[in-house]
Amino acid sequence: MTTQAALEQMIQQQLRTWDVLDPQVLEVFARVPRERFVPEAYESLAHADLEIPLAEGWRMVAPKVAGRILQAVVAQPTDRVLLVGAGSGYLAACLAAQACSVRALEIRPALAAAARRNLEAAGVRNVTVVDGDAFGPEALGSSVYEIIVLTGSLPVLDERFTRQLAIGGRLFVIVGSGALMEALLIERTGPESWQRTVLFETVRPALDGAPTPSRFVF
Repeated sequence: MTTQAALEQMIQQQLRTWDVLDPQVLEVFARVPRERFVPEAYESLAHADLEIPLAEGWRMVAPKVAGRILQAVVAQPTDRVLLVGAGSGYLAACLAAQACSVRALEIRPALAAAARRNLEAAGVRNVTVVDGDAFGPEALGSSVYEIIVLTGSLPVLDERFTRQLAIGGRLFVIVGSGALMEALLIERTGPESWQRTVLFETVRPALDGAPTPSRFVF
């Protein structure tokens, strides 16, 4: 199968069947070359419905989930994006195709280096990949963002991310543990108000350093 045929199949059989129907989102997936963001050994599976393995035990977000993320956060040309977990750089490139800028935090040095190479090779100039732990002191900085996307899950929601949103901003996050995880869209509606929408159920590895639920000791 040619790359173009595989891409068309990904869009028609994965994205559309998972209710990714926004024409602008589908155009992004048609334009960003996913095959340039996968390890060479998996290039023939770049458009397959799977989480492709990356270095240091991480996995790419499956295409249909990436599609639902872009459709949910509705990136605009003036939006600043914080991406936690750069991975291979593919989701960063997709967000950058619609937003003003993307700051991508990546705790795994090998992945951060690969993401930079992939983004440069693909000609993406408005993404900055930062080596760092999103849960470390001052890691998020003082800036606010119109969009925040976490590519790994959180056992419990961390309000540091919700408070890093600008008013009107959107956070995509997967919350839960084991087989019980929900993909959420959280929108900041005011200085001290947020709206939560459950998008779908899925399973993703937890981000390194993510807080865990407190356990009662009797």
